[in-house]
Amino acid sequence: MGISNRTYTLRKCSYAVDFDRVRRGVNIVIEDDKIKYVGNEVEGDELDCSEFIVIPGLVNAHTHSAMTVLRGLYDEGELREWLSVIWKEEEKLSKDLMRLGTELAITEMIMWGTTAFIDMYFNPDQVRDLSLAYGIRSMAGPVLMRDKSVDDVIKELKALGEHDLFKPIINVHSLYAVDLAKIRELKESLNERPYIHMHLSETREELSEIKRKYGLFPIELIYRENLIKYTHGVHLGWVSSWELSYLKASLGVTHCPSSNMKLATGGSFPMREALINSINVTLGTDGAASNNSLSMFHEMKTAVLLQRHNYWSTEINASDVFMAATFNGYKMFGLKGGKIEPGYLADLVLIDKYQLYPWIENRILSHVVYNPPRSVDIVIVAGKIIYKKNGKLDDKFKKLINSLSSYF
Repeated sequence: MGISNRTYTLRKCSYAVDFDRVRRGVNIVIEDDKIKYVGNEVEGDELDCSEFIVIPGLVNAHTHSAMTVLRGLYDEGELREWLSVIWKEEEKLSKDLMRLGTELAITEMIMWGTTAFIDMYFNPDQVRDLSLAYGIRSMAGPVLMRDKSVDDVIKELKALGEHDLFKPIINVHSLYAVDLAKIRELKESLNERPYIHMHLSETREELSEIKRKYGLFPIELIYRENLIKYTHGVHLGWVSSWELSYLKASLGVTHCPSSNMKLATGGSFPMREALINSINVTLGTDGAASNNSLSMFHEMKTAVLLQRHNYWSTEINASDVFMAATFNGYKMFGLKGGKIEPGYLADLVLIDKYQLYPWIENRILSHVVYNPPRSVDIVIVAGKIIYKKNGKLDDKFKKLINSLSSYF
């Protein structure tokens, strides 16, 4: 299974699965960090994939990685009550404990087939360093809150730097946790085009509060302030049909169905209407304190089931949520990835085919979404194998869990 060349072949893949296409028995040639060829040709070293189903890497488009240390802390409160408990606990977290939580989240996500994630939490330098160490793609950055100055945010953002696998961004917690004047100051202080990752229109309470304070609903406010084109909005459970036209100009949106249901935020993200309006729809787990899983397989299934339940319609299907978790996720990064096609990034996940059966071509995508695998076998990012099941990362994960136990 060793790969020594920059060019190698995943040979005779049982199935190669994209959101719009499933192929059987193909070879996938990888050169450097990209897919070079898909078909019958072979180049370089060979990895026998006859017992693997290959999918594009999964993108967790919204999480709070260090919150793995708060998993199961408080499961019963609605969002605002839950936040009041969580924020108090966060004040007690040391930098070392947050680093451990971030490392646990990264290893866990990789073991679930996640090849890229977008993070909103403290200490983004830890996210950067650990992501690069483990070989996973990430975006992270300082979080603008009431108690943090714009100057400090910009200084922290610039100190992060950029890498092939890492992109610095600005996190704005929400319009109810940050004054609009501070967001305006942030936008005016940046010379380059910012990337603003923000919780938006999450609850009915938020809508009422922002409407009373500014005379506009949250999405409308972001649009009127000329911020929408820089904004990656998260949650959006309370969106009117007329607001979708504003969101078309955004970087995209992220639906976090498990977290929204757990925190009883109500509303319903209009996924079908968003896709019709050509909005880039992605999926995220949110943090482990509010989900509590970091599995994007779980999130895909939850998303499609919730959409069907809420709208009494089967229009949203397995292909839609798989596209959101793969192809659309890479669009959020500004990258050409999330498909098994020449020229796309070689970010791939290999799954034991005996977990996904019966082996009928037009059912394979259904298996991936509705009866997802219990584990993945190999994870490739930028052409490099970063995870093999029952290998060093599994051992490392156990050691990290043991280390976490010593804090409690």
